[in-house]
Amino acid sequence: MRGLACVLMFQTHCYDSWLGDGARKSTFFMWSQLGGTLPAPLFLFLAGISFALVVDKLRQKELAASQIARTTIRRGAEIFGLGLLFRVQEYLIAWGWAPWSDLFRVDILNTIGISMMLMGVMCGAVLRAAGKSRRPGLVLAGAAAAIALTISLLTPLLWTTWRPHWLPWPLESYINGVHNLGEPQPWLFPIFPWTGFAFAGLAVGLFLSSSWGRKHSTQTLALIAGGGIALIYLARWFDARGWQLYPVYDFWHTSPDFFLIRVGLLLVILSAVYAWCRWGAGQWGFSPLIQLGQTSLLVYWVHIEFVYGRFSILPKRAQDIRTASLGLLTIFLSMLLLSVMRTKLKGRGADVLGWFRKPVSA
Repeated sequence: MRGLACVLMFQTHCYDSWLGDGARKSTFFMWSQLGGTLPAPLFLFLAGISFALVVDKLRQKELAASQIARTTIRRGAEIFGLGLLFRVQEYLIAWGWAPWSDLFRVDILNTIGISMMLMGVMCGAVLRAAGKSRRPGLVLAGAAAAIALTISLLTPLLWTTWRPHWLPWPLESYINGVHNLGEPQPWLFPIFPWTGFAFAGLAVGLFLSSSWGRKHSTQTLALIAGGGIALIYLARWFDARGWQLYPVYDFWHTSPDFFLIRVGLLLVILSAVYAWCRWGAGQWGFSPLIQLGQTSLLVYWVHIEFVYGRFSILPKRAQDIRTASLGLLTIFLSMLLLSVMRTKLKGRGADVLGWFRKPVSA
């Protein structure tokens, strides 16, 4: 599923960076960018699922709620630090033409790190409050789902009438993506609404890792798929009613209905990927998607520079669809090769270090 997110991300970035003005007005480009609404939710949703699996393991070790919170918050802080480091790297590579404000861009890595820290705080607080509850996982899942919904409901207000103008823009940008441009920017990844996808993933991951979910995995994924389809239709029904709960209606950026539709799509994709890996081509042998998913952070980090950066493999905003598609194929194959090399070399440094440390035998 993470590999699928990588492929969707490649096509979104490549066509956005390389297509010229004529191609950008085509239906093809419209559908390409519509597919681009899924990679970030996929990465955040999967961060939530992975987080749930980690919390479940820590609970099985009978760690205290405070220890679970510290461990998970620390990991989130590491990801957030990588996000800041990535921004510094991009600024240095683009030295001379990148604005200094790029150092404070709220990018997807920053948001994943913050999401993990927020989920760690929530898990620690809920587990402490639940005490010796017989089903702490169910309580956690319910709390995570409630927070995800709350984030989506607050987003339209925090982007408009409830904007925290009193904060410096680098901090306000983490709330609504305002950056230094005076208005929230849809190309950034602020807490509202993006962390909601991580909390939704946490709720689903806790359901998957429950004792019933592990014993009845196929039925669990079927229920998840059914819930996803129901959520999509429910959100579309709400949107069709035309109820104006907010002073500003922006379906594609702040609407809770669009948030629920994407969560529903994520649930359907999760179930489809499960079926693909259990009964489909995922069982045939080497899988490019699984391979990319295992090194998603690396390929994300590297491909950006060859698509948007100084070392772009094609001139930007100057290509037709055919040329840009060939560039996309080049990026895909290059990142797949990089991923395979990373997997094969993983641990080699530790092996060499261990060889030098071995005591010389008599």
